[in-house]
Amino acid sequence: MNTKKLSLASLCVQEYPDQRTTKPHQLPIYATSSFEFENMEEGIDIFTGIKSGHSYGRYGNPTMDTVAKKLADLEAFGTGLSSYGFLTSSGMSAISTFILSVLKTGDTILTQEDLYGGTTEMLHKVISSSGIKSIFTDLTAYDGVEQILQNDRSIKLLYFETPANPTMKCIDIHQISRLAKKYGVITCADNTFCTPVVQQPLALGIDFVIHSTTKYLNGHGNSIAGVIIGHEEKYKKQIWTTLKLLGTTCNAWDAWLINNGLKTLPVRMEKHASNAMTISTFLEKHPRVTKVKYNGLPSNAYHHIASKQMKTFGGMLSFEIDGSLKTVVGVLNKLKFCTKAPTLGDVDTLVLHPATSSHLNVDKSQREASGITDGLVRLSVGIEDVNDIINDLEQALS
Repeated sequence: MNTKKLSLASLCVQEYPDQRTTKPHQLPIYATSSFEFENMEEGIDIFTGIKSGHSYGRYGNPTMDTVAKKLADLEAFGTGLSSYGFLTSSGMSAISTFILSVLKTGDTILTQEDLYGGTTEMLHKVISSSGIKSIFTDLTAYDGVEQILQNDRSIKLLYFETPANPTMKCIDIHQISRLAKKYGVITCADNTFCTPVVQQPLALGIDFVIHSTTKYLNGHGNSIAGVIIGHEEKYKKQIWTTLKLLGTTCNAWDAWLINNGLKTLPVRMEKHASNAMTISTFLEKHPRVTKVKYNGLPSNAYHHIASKQMKTFGGMLSFEIDGSLKTVVGVLNKLKFCTKAPTLGDVDTLVLHPATSSHLNVDKSQREASGITDGLVRLSVGIEDVNDIINDLEQALS
């Protein structure tokens, strides 16, 4: 660019050539909505698919694509699978974009009764309007699952969480994968609670993995995003097409924050899990607590399944307080150290009451049948000194 022939006004507007001389140590934030072509032919080649390259921020961005690839590699680590990932604007947009990519009107989703409340609500109120039906059942009753798959050939997707949010119920991933493959059904697991450090569904035969990266992958509560990870190439182009046309793409800033969080993921997950185990043991002995749902406890009904497919038992647990809704709310209001917030996976300990928040809009009979009672409290255990967490729970319960 010959700047000598330009006016001052034009010089202000023009983008100068990148002055980078050496490789940056940290991933840069590509804060640009579009990308410049060397010539018209390059633009045509990129848009027609002859050449790979960036064109418009909604279609992809180097920061976003780098982080998506890193997450895909983490999920497929040690499996020998060639994986790919797409960052989305949230965990919910990852789920909806994926479903609308692989299913069509007349198809059916088979899923569990104790899904995250937002996912349940979305299936009922949004996905159903596209003519996609959902069947909710107990996915741990494997004979019953097979019977449903046998009887309803419109089922094209088996979608699940394990551990479930917030009941901590565990589904045998290998078993559910085997059943789905037998009937030609796509499988997708929400692995948000575990992350690939704790559990790798792809290694156990699952086709796709979803995360709300807002949670443990970021770990610091300062971004909202999601990711779709797969290894089935036949669906890759369709997912990308749906993503770009719905506009549910992530952005460079949130992708960069995820990347920062990933650097400490293994260390954080180890501390989350050790703290959660100590707190579960404490709660199990407390007279005000009627039940503790943590898969690390040998007394837990799903301990044997979790032991098979999880490297640790994670940082999530739930417990039931003896008393009415008013009593439970009173206990939670007494907490001084733990934070009352509608999220999970941050470095600090977070408390949520599902019946009045995350599962408020789920039909009460379905909610209670799944074990999400007025007395159930969800605890996302942080990485603080475990004694400070226990002391706060003790004074509130007392």
